[in-house]
Amino acid sequence: MLIHTDEPFNAEPPTSALAERLTTPVDTFYSRNHGTVPRIDPAAWRLEVDGLVERPSRLSLEELRSRFPAHEVIATLQCAGNRRAELIEVRDIPGEDPWRSGAVSTASWTGARLADVLAEAGLRSEAGHVAFTAPDMARGADPPQLYGGSIPVAKATADEVLLAWAMNGHPLPAVHGAPLRAVVPGWIGARSVKWLDRVTAQAEPSGGYFQAVAYRMLPPDADPSRCGPGAGIPLGPVALTCDILRPEHGSRVPPGPTEIIGYAFAGDGRGVARVDVSPDAGRTWTQAKLDAPASPWAWRLWRTTLVLPEGEAEIVARAWDGAGATHPESPAALWNPRGYANTSWGRLRLTCHR
Repeated sequence: MLIHTDEPFNAEPPTSALAERLTTPVDTFYSRNHGTVPRIDPAAWRLEVDGLVERPSRLSLEELRSRFPAHEVIATLQCAGNRRAELIEVRDIPGEDPWRSGAVSTASWTGARLADVLAEAGLRSEAGHVAFTAPDMARGADPPQLYGGSIPVAKATADEVLLAWAMNGHPLPAVHGAPLRAVVPGWIGARSVKWLDRVTAQAEPSGGYFQAVAYRMLPPDADPSRCGPGAGIPLGPVALTCDILRPEHGSRVPPGPTEIIGYAFAGDGRGVARVDVSPDAGRTWTQAKLDAPASPWAWRLWRTTLVLPEGEAEIVARAWDGAGATHPESPAALWNPRGYANTSWGRLRLTCHR
């Protein structure tokens, strides 16, 4: 793992570790945190369900597991800052971790549907959003505060949104949110709040720092230090993206047939319809073979074999969704002062030499 910071712990795997695997091993799954990983006693832990509900409740992990049907969802989570390093190459982004291409991973998640928990609590009609709160203290927030965020009720009551206690068939490890985390498939990873201890139905979105200030798309000329709550566009569903996983960027390979493996992902249930790969920076294209989709909420791995001549090669990849839409060519077109949502073409530079 490439560790960006020890405290809070932020790390990503090399992209080659993500290739060929529909689901990412737990010890390879990227880790994005805003505070110290909390130490929680599962036996003493409780989930508060409150706000605009008829029957507020306080649930133990055993009660969640016994009173609500367990569901499994294969879903990809992606940090909003994934591939920020490419944006930093365009222009510096002070104070933000230089995530490469590994802040994206896929797991099979098991838990109770949030919709079932809200239904038992009696969600009131005036509720427009559901907020999540966790006990990890984010000292980088202004002011320092517990981590949290919210999603609209329409998403919160969708079948795919889970209160998960397991990933890949094993109990959640502490670094990935034990004993319970939200899993909001198709949305930025920041909304899949870890170490969840409160779910609050409310009329408006969360007013906390990570909803009202951070994870918002600011225009290129904005100064984040002068942007107050509500500035910019709130980030939610993941935009269509595509990247190359193997070979790794900067690799040295022999000339001739070279297998290229990558992924494409369209958030919030939009399907990936096609992936094009170019061996010459976009002058000519070939279609990659897409693996079968595992679920509407998971990436699709793709592969193709390119015959590369000796010398330097620049390989690019782009995806198309079911509506015939694609994504921007260059990170320069997407630069923003917090370095979010770099969905430009996947780009790989290789040296081909015997």
